[in-house]
Amino acid sequence: MHIARIKFKERKTTMASIKMIPEEEAEGKVKAVYEEIKSNLGIDFVPNLYKVMASKPDYLEANWNKVKTVMVDPGKLDRLTKEIIAVAVSAVMGCEY
Repeated sequence: MHIARIKFKERKTTMASIKMIPEEEAEGKVKAVYEEIKSNLGIDFVPNLYKVMASKPDYLEANWNKVKTVMVDPGKLDRLTKEIIAVAVSAVMGCEY
């Protein structure tokens, strides 16, 4: 039995870049979501994750609403427990962010 081996050309790849929308440039829906993020999370900055999403305001809003529903809004687990679980899962999965 003969198994053909296919050699693939080595490709140089570059990571796509997405412009982050800084807080000082945020307008309209993006600015409102940024303010809500800071207020709900009790921080004085907008995490880069959301700044990247901001180039698509509806996407930013939808993802923030999902995070807010799962992590911020009251549920069976308190917020600290939810955050500990998130950090533990990230560590197990090897997340570097």
